[in-house]
Amino acid sequence: MPSFLWRAEARLRGAECAPDVMFFGRPLLSLAPGSRMVLSSGVRICSALRSNRMGCFQPSVLRTLAPGAELQLGDGVGMSGTVVCAGKKIIIGEKTIIGSGAVLFDNDGHEPAADGSWPAEYVKSARPILIGRGVFIGARSIIMKGVQIGDGAVIGIGSVVTRNVPPNSIYFGNPAREIGVRAIPFSD
Repeated sequence: MPSFLWRAEARLRGAECAPDVMFFGRPLLSLAPGSRMVLSSGVRICSALRSNRMGCFQPSVLRTLAPGAELQLGDGVGMSGTVVCAGKKIIIGEKTIIGSGAVLFDNDGHEPAADGSWPAEYVKSARPILIGRGVFIGARSIIMKGVQIGDGAVIGIGSVVTRNVPPNSIYFGNPAREIGVRAIPFSD
């Protein structure tokens, strides 16, 4: 399907969507009442199976989960089959790219209740995720709540990021730890 249909759907659902946002396949996109989603200029969201060299085993998922939640993708952000769910706030800086199957959640999703059930809870445990500019997040990585990733950082494939990452550093593993520094640092 042409990208303009998915762009129109995003706007109908309440997203603030720049005219040049490109969708390759249909994403799963939803906004909680009273929340905000911003898709800035040049954003590219891949959801179709053949829209990425690795393939997309699922569509990209962009959701705000509660009133007051905020999800912002800066200019030129690219993602493939990525899950981004904001209970409070997720901000992704310009020119950041996120690999196929990566997951960013700023909350736990469920809280245990006294009766043994697991009701949905998206705000109480939420802590913002802030991703800098020019960051590379490898395929199948997981970015946990409360994490800040500095400009130009690189997150290796399959990493689980549980703590802040300094600018221009390279992190890898589970839990992710620093393994180096970029040979060519990110700069304006």
